[in-house]
Amino acid sequence: MWYSLFKYVLLGPLLRLLGRPDVAGLDNIPRTGPVIIAANHLAVIDSLYLALVVPRRVTFLAKQEYFTGKGLRGRFNRWFYSVSGQVPVDRTGGDAAAGALAAATRILEAGGVWAIHPEGTRSPDGRIYRGRTGTLRVAMATGAPVVPVTLSGTDRVNPRGSRLPRFGKVRIEFGAPRRYPPAEQRHMVRAATDELMRELAARSGRCYVDRYAATFSSL
Repeated sequence: MWYSLFKYVLLGPLLRLLGRPDVAGLDNIPRTGPVIIAANHLAVIDSLYLALVVPRRVTFLAKQEYFTGKGLRGRFNRWFYSVSGQVPVDRTGGDAAAGALAAATRILEAGGVWAIHPEGTRSPDGRIYRGRTGTLRVAMATGAPVVPVTLSGTDRVNPRGSRLPRFGKVRIEFGAPRRYPPAEQRHMVRAATDELMRELAARSGRCYVDRYAATFSSL
């Protein structure tokens, strides 16, 4: 109930007013069954725009800190992410990464839509950075198709460091779904991930940077 209320009543109309989203390729998202949405990452608000335009319910793995914060803001974050159906994950590395992969797998095994930013964090300068391999590991393990998605303009609606959103023009393009057979060797997963990120860069017209945008353990 809350997911639909946020999408169509509480947040959706405001997001449409602010970003006037221009969307292409929505027919590339399967109407039923598991699917992974893999998008570049420019702003915190990216996830909201993806949830807004995708006709199916979208689930993200949200960092655990959003569910454990203190004070008024912490309580609001915990309530918002809980009622909107997002899944908390520990991103501190090691066993935590395995737990995040398991959570994503459960979403897909239930026939859901899992959305992920393979870069693991927002791009500091708009370029597309090296992706973490978790996206492709889950895709290969579950057989779920991966839909590459490029976002632009969200960093102008929601600039880094700004407390209030601004008016802008958001563009979201969904590419054709890709399927990845299981890979036994780690370097094959790495190569497939690099190929996906280079495709996102090519589709968006942005430069690709073959290094991580930040040094933390993540999906």
